[in-house]
Amino acid sequence: MRLFLLAFVAGCWWLQQQGSLPRGGAVWVLAAAGLLAAALALCLRTRWPGWARVAWIVLSLLAGFGCSAWRAEVRLAQRLAPGLEGVDLQLSGVVAGLPAQAARGLRFVFALDDAAAMPPRVLLGWEDAPASLRPGERYVFTVRLRQPHGLANPHGFDYEFWLMAAGLGATGYVRDAIGEPQDAVGERLAWRIARWRAQVRDHVLQSLPPDARFAPVLAALVVGDQHGIQQRDWTVFTRTGIGHLISISGLHITMISGLFSSIVYWLWRHSFGLGRWLPRPLPLWWPARRAALVGAVIAALVYGLLAGMQVPALRTVSMLVVAALALWSGRTPPASLVLAWAAFVAIGLDPWAVLSPGFWLSFGAVGVIFLAAAQPANQSAPTRWQRVRASLAQAARTQWCVTIGLVPLTLLLFQQVSVISPLANAAAIPLISLLVTPMALLAAAMPAPLAGWLLSPAHLLLHWLVLGLEWLSALPWAVWQAARAGPVALALAVLGSLLLLAPVPCGVRARLHGVVLLLPMVLAGRQPVAHGEFRATAIDIGQGTAVLVETRSRVLLYDAGPAYGWGAARGEPGNSAGARDIVPFLRSAGVRRLDTLVISHEDADHAGGARDIMAALPVDSLLSGAPQGHRLLVPPASAAHLEAQPCEAGQQWEWDGVRFAMLHPLPGNAQNAAINSNARSCVLKVAGSARSLLLTGDIGRRDEAALLARLSTQDLRADFLQVPHHGSNTSSSGAFLAVVAPEVALFQVGYRNRHRHPRPEIWGRYGSHEIARYRSDETGAVQLTTRGESYALQAYRQHARRYWRAAPPAPR
Repeated sequence: MRLFLLAFVAGCWWLQQQGSLPRGGAVWVLAAAGLLAAALALCLRTRWPGWARVAWIVLSLLAGFGCSAWRAEVRLAQRLAPGLEGVDLQLSGVVAGLPAQAARGLRFVFALDDAAAMPPRVLLGWEDAPASLRPGERYVFTVRLRQPHGLANPHGFDYEFWLMAAGLGATGYVRDAIGEPQDAVGERLAWRIARWRAQVRDHVLQSLPPDARFAPVLAALVVGDQHGIQQRDWTVFTRTGIGHLISISGLHITMISGLFSSIVYWLWRHSFGLGRWLPRPLPLWWPARRAALVGAVIAALVYGLLAGMQVPALRTVSMLVVAALALWSGRTPPASLVLAWAAFVAIGLDPWAVLSPGFWLSFGAVGVIFLAAAQPANQSAPTRWQRVRASLAQAARTQWCVTIGLVPLTLLLFQQVSVISPLANAAAIPLISLLVTPMALLAAAMPAPLAGWLLSPAHLLLHWLVLGLEWLSALPWAVWQAARAGPVALALAVLGSLLLLAPVPCGVRARLHGVVLLLPMVLAGRQPVAHGEFRATAIDIGQGTAVLVETRSRVLLYDAGPAYGWGAARGEPGNSAGARDIVPFLRSAGVRRLDTLVISHEDADHAGGARDIMAALPVDSLLSGAPQGHRLLVPPASAAHLEAQPCEAGQQWEWDGVRFAMLHPLPGNAQNAAINSNARSCVLKVAGSARSLLLTGDIGRRDEAALLARLSTQDLRADFLQVPHHGSNTSSSGAFLAVVAPEVALFQVGYRNRHRHPRPEIWGRYGSHEIARYRSDETGAVQLTTRGESYALQAYRQHARRYWRAAPPAPR
């Protein structure tokens, strides 16, 4: 049975790895045949010969593949038509989810009333949204929409997949609201639940002072909405490994379900105190154990719906329902069967959850806990104190097993693992699960004065906890980072974890073998680069610039991408491409420090992420074309020793046989604020044994002419060119292209950006010079590696194709 269920899950995962969906009726044939076979295997309980079992497993695999393909085909058909992008549309619909604070205004899911030629649900931003915006309100908006599109970097967050999995066929923004809203909350149960969640969230937030730092954390523990949590707090939670607790986790649902089950059992057994007045006590009508099972399932469902039924909640509710049904029928299924059924149900309801980190971490953690619980415990403790000690020892062992067991998954998904996680969780789990969460839930059900009295001590407990966690997270060895490992290293690490978690009779030698098997993944580093060669990656960060240049032992980052919204303008950390896109990419590539960070100039799309990058990893030197002390380049406290040096023509250095030469601006000009910022852009040439790269920032035609007049053709000649100023019509003169004569041009631009970069005439000019053109909104990240006279170039969207992600032909 387990193999059939897991084969279905594997089929769903297999479909999500495809670059395109099966065509025509193949989807229906696979789904129908597989489902029929799986149904027969489940209904006909008999011993099958080996070949029949293999056949049923293959058919279950095809059932998962076919069903997921059918669901994906339906979901993709609901996307916005290309011809409707960027035009004013008047749409009527209902606010269908909890509004969340965005960089400007609010962001919310909008369910359209008439979805005949439109997506059923879209994600909208509304800059002038009223503070009273609530789920279940019907509006008529004038909006502008665009197709789902996101950044595409190796091992980065896939926004397009997230939109598809959430059933959102377009994104956009509100230009105007027409008329007054109408209340439509009674039309659908989903909107009632969303309104209920919003009311509970607002009640929690309003019961605390406006400056209560952890009020959003308490709201997340009650309704699962994490949008208001500050980035600095997420950093602490991530580095200490307690992020799984800052929401409605499976542990919390199990705890509340068990508590409610015990209350129902006691009340039913005593007929709610009405036994003397009833002709027949309630336990004689219905066993108290069954009543308790119903109570447990109802409590889990209600709490899961309050959480928005995310993957951890869905997994826990599925497991509780499966276990309750088994106990109802008088059976005691093994834990592994319950876990397999829960995975089957979760993926059957949401086939895209199989790519969610929460799915793998959630089921992985429960599997490890089951494995730890299977170990023999000390049953000979005669005294209460010895039993308490044994319980604490078992709890510590369980936490240790979860930490070790999830190392492969954590490194695979996040390229880092918290070393201090066991210690942090030992304090956080009892505090949050046994004190803070129950107090927050009880406060959510009470009127305002009483709610505030309960939430204030809960907030104080969180404050004390975070003080300790901040101290722990500041330790230099708090987090271990490693590059993204391959499948072989992952398989060895999983085997090593199993050996470390093996039963007690397993000898010390086997556990040492487990440690050795973990090492290839734990110690994974950067992919090697040959001496005299370099690897350059134009990271996809939207409208901005960020190029990573690696030699054999050194790393340089040219520009840090854009800042996002007003939060970044106020200096709030985390609101930039540096924190959200560049640092995760550096971590996955195994980059643990930067030898040099070059910020070409101070424009926000080039320098916006600099502070977040300097806060995230050590930087040895900083070069910039910005005036001294510019706010975007002031190092954070953790890098206070770092002092920016100006870029100056004539600066040269060599790393591992690769030569770096600064060509612009002239000495003294970089810090001259009277000169236009674009004209002060640092122009850097990187030359390997036979191939070279020219990084140009935002220089204009006048600066190009100055370079042509001052430098020889050999100095400017380059095989690869980062296109000046993203392809604006102020740069890329014909004379400049003729002298540089690149084979490849890299345009780093945002999808449908407001500047309309690259300009058609500039795009055409590169084509007329027979230069291979790559634009990041069509290719995602572009990586090139020199190999003497040859080179390898890889465009991420075209290389790692997925059916939900557009991949136009490249180069053009």
